[in-house]
Amino acid sequence: MKKKHTAQFESFSLQLVLCSAAVCSLITGTLLAFFHPETPAKTSQRTLTFGERVAYQRAIEEVYWRHRVWPKENSKPKPSLDEVMSAQQIQRKVEDYLRDAQALEDHWQRPITPDELQSEMERIASYTKQPAVLRELFEALGNDPFLIAECLARPVLAERLLTNLNAHDQSIHGELKVQPEYRRASANNRAPYSMAAAGASYRLPTVSDRPDGCTDETWTTISTTNAPAARASHTAVWTGSEMIVWGGYGGTYLNTGGRYDPSTDSWAAISTINAPAPRGGNTAVWTGSEMIVWGGDDGFSVNTGGKYNPATDTWTATNTATAPLGRIFHTAVWDGSEMIVWGGWNEIELRTGGRYNPGTDSWAATSITSAPSARYNHAAVWTGSEMIVWGGWNGSNSFSTGGRYNPGTDAWTATSTNNAPTARYDHTAVWTGNEMIVWGGRNAGNYFNTGGKYNPSTDNWGATSTTNAPSGRFSHAAVWTGSNMIVWGGTNMQKQFNTGGRYNPGTDNWMATATTNAPERRAYHTAVWSGSEMIIWGGLNDLGPFFLNTGGKYCAATQSPTATPTPTLSPTPTATPTASPTATATATFTPTPTPTLTATPTATPTSTPRPSPTPRPALTPRLRPTPPPRP
Repeated sequence: MKKKHTAQFESFSLQLVLCSAAVCSLITGTLLAFFHPETPAKTSQRTLTFGERVAYQRAIEEVYWRHRVWPKENSKPKPSLDEVMSAQQIQRKVEDYLRDAQALEDHWQRPITPDELQSEMERIASYTKQPAVLRELFEALGNDPFLIAECLARPVLAERLLTNLNAHDQSIHGELKVQPEYRRASANNRAPYSMAAAGASYRLPTVSDRPDGCTDETWTTISTTNAPAARASHTAVWTGSEMIVWGGYGGTYLNTGGRYDPSTDSWAAISTINAPAPRGGNTAVWTGSEMIVWGGDDGFSVNTGGKYNPATDTWTATNTATAPLGRIFHTAVWDGSEMIVWGGWNEIELRTGGRYNPGTDSWAATSITSAPSARYNHAAVWTGSEMIVWGGWNGSNSFSTGGRYNPGTDAWTATSTNNAPTARYDHTAVWTGNEMIVWGGRNAGNYFNTGGKYNPSTDNWGATSTTNAPSGRFSHAAVWTGSNMIVWGGTNMQKQFNTGGRYNPGTDNWMATATTNAPERRAYHTAVWSGSEMIIWGGLNDLGPFFLNTGGKYCAATQSPTATPTPTLSPTPTATPTASPTATATATFTPTPTPTLTATPTATPTSTPRPSPTPRPALTPRLRPTPPPRP
C-alpha cells in the first residue's frame, strides 16, 4: 500500500527543487463603420451601453483568436470564434470588469479616473512586447482613444487595482470576495452594473512601428503586477497570444495560475473553480483551444487533470475511470487529437502510458510491447507522426536509449544507440521539424554540456558541438525558435545559472545568450517561445528568495523562424479560420517542466553541500528510487 507523506514535496523542496454571435458580429461591424481613419476628437462626452461594450469586447476577442496557435497536427481546420466562444461568455467578461470597477468605487471609494485610464493606455503602449498585436487591438476599436480607454485599459487596470487592494487590506478579507471566482459564481444572480463613462479628454498613445517589438540579443523584464504566486516545477504553454502558467510548488502545492499577455504586458489570474487539485510536477499541452494538465504529485502521485479554456476562463475535469496510473516525472505531448503521456514514477518507475482524447473525454492505454524500459525524468517530443522518448533514470541507472511511439498503429520502435549521447536524465529536448535535439542533463555527478541530434527518418545520431556551448547543467529550459534551439538557466548543484546559448543545428554552432538585464539565475523554471522571444518565468534560486514569480523575455528576432506560433495577420477583426503554424511549443515545453521535479529532490552524490532553499528543518524523504543522498 502506498505511503502517504505530507512531507514528500516539502522534502524534495529542500532542494527543489499555469445576444447571439451573429447579432454581436453585426453590432461590431455597424459600430466600427462609424469610425474614420483619423484619430477621433480628443474630448469625449460619451457613454457606452452594455450592449456596445459586449460588441467591442467581441472585436477584441476576435484579434486574440486570430493569433491563437492552432497546432498543425490538428486534423480539423481552426474553428471560428463563434464556435469556441458564445455571446454569453463574451458578455460575462464585460460583466466581470464592470463589477471590478464598481467594487473599487463601492467598497474602497476608489473610482477609476480618466487620468488613470490615460496613464494605463500609455503604459500598455510603452511596455508592449507585441506592438503588432497591440496595433490590431487598437484598430479593432477604431483607433478611438475613448474606446481603447474603456474597453481595453479599464479591464486591465480594474483587475490590477482590485487585486492589489484585496491583497493588502486584510480587514476585508473573508467578508468581501471580489476575486474572479466570486464574480463568476455570482454572475447568474446579479445584474450587470451599469457604468456610464464620464466625459474626458483622451489621447491615442503611440505604439512602436517595430513588427516584433524587440531588439535582437536583449532581455526585458516582464511585469510582476498581478503575477501568480512564486513557484517552481510548474507548467507553461503558449497559446499564440498569451503564456499560461499553472500549478507547481512554492512552499505548498498550488492549483492557481495566470495568463500573461505580452501585448499589454499584464497578468490575469485564472479561475480555480473546478480546477484540478493542487499539485506539482504535472504536465501540460496546448490543443489549440485548451490547455490540458494531468498527473503530478500532491503527496500521492495523482491521475487526475483538467482542461482549461482561456477564452472562457473555465475548467473541465479529465476522466479518471480509464486513466493511467497516477505518476510524476512523466512526459506528455499533443499529437493533434490526443494527449499522449508516458513513463514516470509512482513508487516504482513506469513504462506504461495513455492517450487522452479531450473530445470524447476518454483514455486508451499505450502498448508496452517493445516499449522502452521503465524510467522517469526522460524527455519527449512530437514529430508530427510519432512521439520520441529518450534518456531518463530508473533509480539505479540512467539511459541512452529511447523509443518512437506511433499512436496510429499503437506500436513502438527502438531508437538507435549508435553515436547516441551519454546516458543522462533531467535534460531537455526540442523538435526542429526533422530532428530531435537533446542537450544537457546529468548522470552520477556529471553535468553535461553535450547533446545530440537524432533523425528518426535515418535512425541516426549526430553529436552537437561543445565549442562555445553553455557550461554543463540540468533542469534548465529549452525552446525551438524555428531555426535555433535556445537553452537557458539550470543548475549544476553548486549554483543556478542566468546564462544560456543559442544553437544552430545547420551550422553546428553555439552563440551565448546576453546576460545584460537577464533575469536572476534559476532552475526548475518554464520557458515558451512567442514567435520572436523566449519568455521564462518562475523557478528556484537557492540564494533567496528561493521561489520566484519573476521572469524575462529574451529576443531572438533575427532568427527568422521558419515556423512561428503567431502567423502574420491582417489588422482587421475578421475571423480567420485558417490553420495556425506549428505546435512546436507544445512538444518543446511539455518535456521541460516534467523533468524539473526530480532535479532538486533527487540528490546527486557530491561532497559539496548546498544551502537549503527554505529555512525549514530536514523532513523525512519520500520512499522513492533516487540516487544516494548527498552528504
